[in-house]
Amino acid sequence: MSTLHPRRAGLVIFDCDGVLVDSEPISCRVHAQVLSRHGYPITAEEVRQRFLGRSARDANREVEAELGRALPEACDRERRRELLEALAREVTAVPHIHDILDRLTLPACVASSGAHDKIFTTLSRTNLHARFAPHIFSASEVARGKPAPDLFLFAAARMDRRPEDCLVVEDSVAGVTAAVAAGMGVIGYIGGSHCRPSDAGRLSAAGAPVVIDDMRELPALVASHFAGPSSLQ
Repeated sequence: MSTLHPRRAGLVIFDCDGVLVDSEPISCRVHAQVLSRHGYPITAEEVRQRFLGRSARDANREVEAELGRALPEACDRERRRELLEALAREVTAVPHIHDILDRLTLPACVASSGAHDKIFTTLSRTNLHARFAPHIFSASEVARGKPAPDLFLFAAARMDRRPEDCLVVEDSVAGVTAAVAAGMGVIGYIGGSHCRPSDAGRLSAAGAPVVIDDMRELPALVASHFAGPSSLQ
């Protein structure tokens, strides 16, 4: 538990993929198909295990290091185009998120590893974009994506909050690790269709003291966190 500081109005920072929108199975499928097509055979499950919560930029760097060569320019172009097309057709909001946002009285923002066009596509299709705009931040705006703390610290600064004023909701080990490194409270969420039974333990091990599988649990946890000494840091 961190040292308690006098609190300003709290800020809830939502990851996007897997937390607001149930997009990860779509993303993993498309990512695997395109990488395999360009000489790096990989399954959607392997993409989920290795790259969940991380930016495509960082995933490409890892793949290229293993290949010993750069991926073709067409690879990333195809991935982006095919992913946006699939998300625009298929993505849905996570269960209960609209009701939860209706009940949330604190400021909130989005901090996602996805590029802005991907975030816009998923949030618009699920009628969530207007709830957050313009407070939507992407890893493309910082030097290092998750698991580095840069994106969450950037979001907090843009929202005029100290790290200790922030509570992050994350579904990935990379995201939880980033929130902990930023000095923020964090709640793990495993209610997305991509999640596995073992994910609760993985998020806990990464530093999430509370892991939920139902968004309806979130309002009480947020209220408790910002009411006084918290176990979420």
